[in-house]
Amino acid sequence: MIKLRQRAVFASIAAGVLALGIAACGGDSDEGGGSSSTAIQSNPDNGDVTLTIGSKNFDEQFILGEIYAQALEAAGYDVKTDLNLGSEQIALKALQGGDISGYPEYTSTALTSFFDTPPQDVPNDAQQAYEDSKKQFDDLGLQTFPPTPFSSANAVGMLTSRAKELGVKTISDLQGKSQDLTLYGSPECRQRIDCLLGLEKYYHLDFAKFVPVDIGLRYTVLDKGDADLSILFTSDGQLANSNKYTLLEDDKQVLPAGNVLFVASKDAVEEAGPDFGETIEKVQEHLTLPVMQELNARVTLDKEEPAKAAEEYLKQFGYID
Repeated sequence: MIKLRQRAVFASIAAGVLALGIAACGGDSDEGGGSSSTAIQSNPDNGDVTLTIGSKNFDEQFILGEIYAQALEAAGYDVKTDLNLGSEQIALKALQGGDISGYPEYTSTALTSFFDTPPQDVPNDAQQAYEDSKKQFDDLGLQTFPPTPFSSANAVGMLTSRAKELGVKTISDLQGKSQDLTLYGSPECRQRIDCLLGLEKYYHLDFAKFVPVDIGLRYTVLDKGDADLSILFTSDGQLANSNKYTLLEDDKQVLPAGNVLFVASKDAVEEAGPDFGETIEKVQEHLTLPVMQELNARVTLDKEEPAKAAEEYLKQFGYID
């Protein structure tokens, strides 16, 4: 039932976007409008260029990595993937070391984890956050491309029943209660300002226990009752049309939202030529939050392979046949 429902939702989103695009251009071809110009054109000259697309180690990143990789392959490039790099620090090191050509990163993660921007100073405006990130990536000798429409943030989540039991709606409501609660998060959460470190520093919370857990188990630990609280993502598929889980309001804005930007080696971009950037920007035009939640639901809940979900996204919006 979940798979059928999700597929119907995804199809209706795509159909609505395509219809709007066709209406807006009077039925003529228009870039990004869902018409024939949306299709990625293969360029035989790109066949001599080998690209390795990376991603971090969770479902959303796997999907994004596959979307970019398959799109670039459709543009004629020889594409390889390395889609389980680990944390953002490992991904950045792989990029700087030449092990990958590029990977998707979040503006908020880049600004807080790489460039020491306090979370409260991360711009809410997607374009400004992108420009701030771009400038600092430029200083590292890396090139970035404009961000996705969807934005995602870390969030402190819990079962709705537990939230009601404790009477909490905001993260600040955990003060005086956190010392009796267990928080689960990814291993790097201890060092991230938009995770445990920020909760301790800015909310002054002291948890009974912090337990590092594989990021793929962030809902499982809540469902099994192992965790009172878990670090979730606002773009998670589990949150679509469900009131089982509650995200506590980040009332001090410590967990900034971030759009995805594709970060690449300047050498790779130069070798790949203009089709590289054009393909990256084109293929992410329809990655809105509802679409990303749907893609995440397919992989996380329906157990669809990320490569398959990515392929269906590309077909649904007319990027590939």
